[in-house]
Amino acid sequence: MNLRFHWMLPKGGEVAIDAPQTPQEAARYRIESTNTTSLARRPDMEGWVHFARHAEEAGIESVLVALNHYEPDPLMISCALGQATKQLKFIVAYRSGLMQPTAFVQQVNTLSGLIQGRVDLNIVAGSSTLEQHGYGDFLAHDERYARAEEFLAVCNAFWRGNGEVDFNGKYYRVERGKLHTPFLAPDRTAPEIYISGHSKASEQLAFSQGTCWLRVADTPEKLQPIVAHVRERGIRVCLRLGLICRPTREEAVSVAESLLPEDKQENTTRLKDDSQMYKEGAAVASDAHWLSRSLWAGLVPHYGPVWTTLLGSPKDLAEAFLAYKEIGVSEFIISGWPEVDEVDIFGQEALPLVREAERGRVSTNAP
Repeated sequence: MNLRFHWMLPKGGEVAIDAPQTPQEAARYRIESTNTTSLARRPDMEGWVHFARHAEEAGIESVLVALNHYEPDPLMISCALGQATKQLKFIVAYRSGLMQPTAFVQQVNTLSGLIQGRVDLNIVAGSSTLEQHGYGDFLAHDERYARAEEFLAVCNAFWRGNGEVDFNGKYYRVERGKLHTPFLAPDRTAPEIYISGHSKASEQLAFSQGTCWLRVADTPEKLQPIVAHVRERGIRVCLRLGLICRPTREEAVSVAESLLPEDKQENTTRLKDDSQMYKEGAAVASDAHWLSRSLWAGLVPHYGPVWTTLLGSPKDLAEAFLAYKEIGVSEFIISGWPEVDEVDIFGQEALPLVREAERGRVSTNAP
């Protein structure tokens, strides 16, 4: 099976349609998107549709739509964008505790009917204590994963069964649950479920209720035993990373280094105080930025682990993606700076090399 490539949906207002945007401007926009003055807090159909069309043309399968308190609701964004696109899928980020699972399934099933089944889910436990409290959620980290296990157990009972759903757990109780609107898609009866995290609790949730475990990229050598363990349980592995593709590695490195903050004390990771992934990112040593020749963590101490960046020439990147495939990784969720420019370069320069190699290579770890 070929590798699957997804992309992070830009923040509202992030896409520059009528003017060029430098990588530095795009990165700064992403960093400042949590500010109350940022345009990220408002819907941006013009910018999103512009990006979506470029992503579809580039060969991107899906976009990840984030959930947080400084952006619009991801379910509604996906519905609106699904009406404006024909092929692009949407990986909707969501957390248990925001609504009852029966009502959530009803919303997802309705969305599937409105956009031809082009919806999957990214279930996260939450990473910011302040944000969780603002949503009315006061559970601790591992308890949130325990609740998510029950939440998804109820959801999957609706998607996998034809009868009434009964469930009696610590966090949720459902009696004779019945939904008459099914999940509507041409090739499946349920969404794929991506479970995010680096903790054992996230891994166990993926094993119990998910279809794919989503984590930040690391070197193939370090990830190989982790991926093998997950794949043995029948779960796919997806890596989250940034991407900088330029004609030469030297040019890509120059762009990457230009994104380092002028103020070395600048740090947005403090907002994510209840995440194992961000705790690991904060611990990255200043002398350990180059994880490999193509994988750079220089931005991680400042902005978090999802800024771990794969960089180089198109050939360098194609080889890196294929190396991940060899250890059993099946898909990636990518970010770039600027998003539209980077997705264009990826689709025109790097992805064709990956597909050409895949046509001539059969991986023993292929899904």
